[in-house]
Amino acid sequence: MALTRNTVILAILCFILIQELGIYNGNQHMVAAQKIDCGGKCNYRCSKAGRHVMCLRACNTCCQRCNCVPPGTAGNRDMCPCYARLTTHGGKLKCP
Repeated sequence: MALTRNTVILAILCFILIQELGIYNGNQHMVAAQKIDCGGKCNYRCSKAGRHVMCLRACNTCCQRCNCVPPGTAGNRDMCPCYARLTTHGGKLKCP
């Protein structure tokens, strides 16, 4: 009898855990964050860059990771903290 009661309790706890993790019905409570247009934002951000292609490559990588590009063609890094914190392997700022 004790084994059956423990099995039922374990099954109920597993069911609750599966529901909480969203494995069974999918996670209906999460709202997908809107993705920004990285291409358009980075084209504008890099429009005055001397090395346009390199700027675009770095900007698009940063945008995809952070889903944010600071406004303007330079500066304004405080508007997008994630974008401002990314660095290269050498410790230099990655994002233009």
